[in-house]
Amino acid sequence: MTQAAFVVALSLAALPLPVGNAGTAGAPPGDPNTRYCLRVDPPTGSRIETIQCMTREEWADLDVNVDAEWAQNGVRVIA
Repeated sequence: MTQAAFVVALSLAALPLPVGNAGTAGAPPGDPNTRYCLRVDPPTGSRIETIQCMTREEWADLDVNVDAEWAQNGVRVIA
């Protein structure tokens, strides 16, 4: 393999892959008791990813739009 072909192959391997949820328009529908689990920023001083599960109303109390955040940070739905 020539050096140019090797560089192109490495460049393509470094491209980010699409996220599985990226195509969805919003969070899946549910009843008022359905909990939506989202990734949240870790506490200060930690690198461990945190996942919190709350109802739409509880997320709204924290000024979080579940439908807007779902594509990037949605993990699962607990019915």
